[in-house]
Amino acid sequence: MPSSRAPTESARINLRTSYEVKEMIERAAAITGSTVSSFISQSMYETSSRIVADTDTLLLSADAFDAFVARCENPPEPNEALKKLMALR
Repeated sequence: MPSSRAPTESARINLRTSYEVKEMIERAAAITGSTVSSFISQSMYETSSRIVADTDTLLLSADAFDAFVARCENPPEPNEALKKLMALR
């Protein structure tokens, strides 16, 4: 769900983790030349974007896509159940 907030407006996320995880994050941030906050924010944004894209994207084989398009372009005649359903509108 898109936000109506300005993209430059900041928000806070509090996170508790183990010392081991914290040290690894600090090390990775230092290696990349980022602050810990920036590193966590960018990493989580990239991961979240990938998860959302994977959920929102439907992949079809070429054959399945062709069958879908053909069905959309040449739909079957409505059956009685569909006619009844549409009559409820």
